[in-house]
Amino acid sequence: MTKEERKLWYEFLRNYPVKFTRQKVLGKYIADFYCAKANLVIELDGSQHYADSNVISDKRRTEYLEQYGITVIRLTNTDILKRFEGVCTFIDEMVKNNPSVTS
Repeated sequence: MTKEERKLWYEFLRNYPVKFTRQKVLGKYIADFYCAKANLVIELDGSQHYADSNVISDKRRTEYLEQYGITVIRLTNTDILKRFEGVCTFIDEMVKNNPSVTS
């Protein structure tokens, strides 16, 4: 895991009340973090994801996962390092606002 992935995992997701797994194989892709109950994938993107070829790859990956009803949220490494509390609040809202979690 990258340092940003470790920070998100150890400081938030690992003990989150709704279970997340890391490095989860989903079809032909490996998600950084996955919550089965919320059908949610969290991807952390470093600067390499902004190269044209990687933007296209990421788009294909998101479309593939969305075919299975999975919501994909992409966060930048900068978000983790500079806006960590906001990131945690955003993830929490995404999970709590998911009908399959609240039912």
